[in-house]
Amino acid sequence: MRPKKLVYTHPRSERVYLVGVSVRGSREPLSLDDSMAELAELTGSAGGRVVGSMTQRVPKPTQHYLGHGKLDMLRELVREQDVDSIVCDDELTPTQQRNLERALGKIKVIDRTALILDVFAARAQTREGRLQVELAQHEYLLPRLAGQWTHLERLGGGIGTRGPGETQIETDRRLIRGRIQKLKRELDSVSTHRSLYRSRRQQRGMDIVGMVGYTNAGKSTLLNALTGAGVPAEDKLFMTLDPVTRQLRLRDGHMALLTDTVGFIQKLPPSLVAAFRSTLEEIGESTLVLHIVDVTHPNAAQHVDVVNSVLDALGAGDKPRVLVLNKVDLIGPVEDFPHISALGPARVPADSNTPVVLVSALQRIGLDDLLSTIGESLSERKPATVA
Repeated sequence: MRPKKLVYTHPRSERVYLVGVSVRGSREPLSLDDSMAELAELTGSAGGRVVGSMTQRVPKPTQHYLGHGKLDMLRELVREQDVDSIVCDDELTPTQQRNLERALGKIKVIDRTALILDVFAARAQTREGRLQVELAQHEYLLPRLAGQWTHLERLGGGIGTRGPGETQIETDRRLIRGRIQKLKRELDSVSTHRSLYRSRRQQRGMDIVGMVGYTNAGKSTLLNALTGAGVPAEDKLFMTLDPVTRQLRLRDGHMALLTDTVGFIQKLPPSLVAAFRSTLEEIGESTLVLHIVDVTHPNAAQHVDVVNSVLDALGAGDKPRVLVLNKVDLIGPVEDFPHISALGPARVPADSNTPVVLVSALQRIGLDDLLSTIGESLSERKPATVA
């Protein structure tokens, strides 16, 4: 007997079922279980309520993302648990998404990329941030437009179901391409302004210290502790999207500029990296990079690897760095946290002599050591003056 569908008389959180697939032989920084836990956190950040999850290991990608047996199980679970949306842990191809939606009926299917874009859209505050997110959303949507018109295919032919559907798709594509070009022009204008601003800073001879790290590593909290910036800092993914730059007074009295940027994450959508390239250029222009790591996270070493790979993709892999292990107030003796031994200069390919500093941004522990280390690292890279 089919269970009765519940009827809600008040607003409720979207009920989300998570689905993840691991292809045998593929190598990802995080295990499938860890990646699914991160997906659940992303779903919560987007306002959804996770009601269950399913994983599968497959020999190769399938046209339905899942194998047929798991797909049948998912179809039953969706009905039993009154699911509103399915969220997949990878970026689906347009074909996979279309096939899943057809197999599951009227259930909305989105992928990890769409979820990250949704979180970014909710967090963007400045005009530049909103432009960057909208550009990434349009570039993600463009190859998926055909799926928006599958309702025409179900009408069974006849007048109005042949030419007009394709015509509408082409119209939508033309409008989106036009919007993409307009957004790129606007972002180019912002990027030019940012470049001029950077040039003025360089002419003044000020060192730029860029902060990078996995999302929720505590970068904004550290920026506030070092500079009194007053930037909102919460225990949520992607709280900071727009770069924030503040003056930083070093121990020797010299001033530098400290810049906080968007956090990184596993499987960061390429379209998002491209859209945020002008913002991330701040890292490429930095004299020194502070790589912030949440030392309490069991996957801290893997998070370091993810950040390294993104920096390499941005052409900033050879920047001199300081590895900042944050949140030390939340741990006991170091020997009780074996994952910490995997952290250190060996994971930072830019410089075998990369210094490591332990801090707690929230409790202001180790900040003097960090300021001294930043000052020493900057001094080492200044040309010696000739008497």
